[in-house]
Amino acid sequence: MLRHLANLQAPNALRQGIPLLLYEPSASARDPLFFAMRVDYSIETTLAPVPSIYNSRDALWICAGWPASMIRPLITKLQFVLGVSLVAAAFPHVLRAQLVREKTAPPQQKVLPKLDPQNSSSAQTPPGKKRLSQEVQLTGEESWIDTTIDIQAGERLLITATGTLRYADAKDDNGPDGLPRGFKDLLRVLPLNEAGRGALIGRIGDKETAQPFVIGARRDAIAPVSGRLSVGINQTADDPGGGNYAVRIEVYSPEAGTARVVARQVSSLPSVDNNLFSKIARRISDKEGNTGDMVNFLILGSEAAMQRVFTNAGWVKVDADVRDTVLHGIIGSLSKESYLTMPMSQLYLFGRPQDYGWAHAEPISVVRSRNHLRIWKAPFQVNGETLWVGAATHDVGFERDQRNNGITHRIDPDIDLERDYVEKTLASTGLVTEISHFLPDNPMKEAKTATGGTFHSNGQVLILKLDESILNP
Repeated sequence: MLRHLANLQAPNALRQGIPLLLYEPSASARDPLFFAMRVDYSIETTLAPVPSIYNSRDALWICAGWPASMIRPLITKLQFVLGVSLVAAAFPHVLRAQLVREKTAPPQQKVLPKLDPQNSSSAQTPPGKKRLSQEVQLTGEESWIDTTIDIQAGERLLITATGTLRYADAKDDNGPDGLPRGFKDLLRVLPLNEAGRGALIGRIGDKETAQPFVIGARRDAIAPVSGRLSVGINQTADDPGGGNYAVRIEVYSPEAGTARVVARQVSSLPSVDNNLFSKIARRISDKEGNTGDMVNFLILGSEAAMQRVFTNAGWVKVDADVRDTVLHGIIGSLSKESYLTMPMSQLYLFGRPQDYGWAHAEPISVVRSRNHLRIWKAPFQVNGETLWVGAATHDVGFERDQRNNGITHRIDPDIDLERDYVEKTLASTGLVTEISHFLPDNPMKEAKTATGGTFHSNGQVLILKLDESILNP
């Protein structure tokens, strides 16, 4: 697995003139989790460095032999992880010693939806008036079905399910809670990474932007947004299960005073004006000052609120460098979670690299295509609120670099689509209170990439104001 991660990141290292460090199990009997490193220059023949466009400096590069260099490590990855697991079982004290981490705040709980304290069929009926009740059948061959139920923000959902599925490679049947994730799932792309294979899942709203959530055998939840309810099975399209689930859905009207805050479209926000934009560059740049992506969104809210809204919308933090990629790959393997992030190169605004990188993609497919963004904390506030300045683009494939005939990532030239994607995904969490757009003086409407292509925009910058009430009840 580590060799695989190193192979994937070879272009970034080679582009910077850094020899690759490949990890191998040490022969030391006293420390079975110690890894020796050796320098390997041979990978340069399969993943050669090619200059990148500044809009996609985190791109991977393709040349002859790259499929084999990626597939071989994938085959050996499971063997490596299984070996680590056996060692961990034999020497648990060593594992604890090796994975000591800095004390950090516990992971943010997802707001969509809020779990009932009791997750069993014996739990009490939710308060409020029942608006409707409906049953649907979901077969193992179906990934998603439309329930035809339109949910309003603040309504309470009680969803229960019975039945079993059976997968060809599974030892036993599974119920709506799904199967525990196995190491094979490291390479399996499921709709919801943190849920078990075959688990009953749901979503509210547009299928392109709504974040799935776990239902399991029972879910008591408050809808944070309005939209069409769909239910599905956490499985891949080419790996259906046999069997079916019977799903009962009950919708209850909100109790008095419990309606959710719904994002409001507003024409303007206080102090978001040309005076503010005079302090913000129109484009970000690399360390040498070469201009790149357009600044196309702002967020008003605390750091905790900013992280929470991205996490709840299904975005994942992107590693800052290859070292973090290797570390998180190990931890992800041990926790049996598909690895979702890949390093994002550093670009600059306010004289420093991005404070956060976020990506919205599925495992493995991030090599070719992903929605991604960089975000900086501004060195000034807006009406006493923290301001975050971001640049978002969508890598949609590869293209020829017109300067040198190399291969580089191609971004969607209509970058407003990615700005709108950020808006829809974040607003779907119920954690955005106000949405606005602003057209600054001298707006960025068209520009060329370093490779000779162009991107275009209507020049408007998205502004989102976040809800702080849940953080400060």
